[in-house]
Amino acid sequence: MSTGQAVPEVAAAQVPGDGWLLDVREGYEWAAGHIAGATHIPLGELGQRVTEIPRDETVYVICRTGRRSAQAARALAEAGWQAINVAGGMQDWAAAGRPMVSDSGAAPAVA
Repeated sequence: MSTGQAVPEVAAAQVPGDGWLLDVREGYEWAAGHIAGATHIPLGELGQRVTEIPRDETVYVICRTGRRSAQAARALAEAGWQAINVAGGMQDWAAAGRPMVSDSGAAPAVA
């Protein structure tokens, strides 16, 4: 796959409930609100932590708006993963009424 090729995308409302989710946002964004069961690997750490991502599952990559996750999904796809960007990111996830949790136990929010 060439670096110019578009990465597959799916709307937040269409992500399967049992999908393998990778959240590439920063720690403070994750703490404010994230998807229960998602794996948190900030974009800047992805290269060093790529072994934590399963190769035998479709990986749904999410960030705040879909830009960083598109970058991460493209890099993963080029390295052989089946990666799909969650278009609209956590903003669209929250707008779709999908469940979220926060580290503090307070009402989750998209930071």
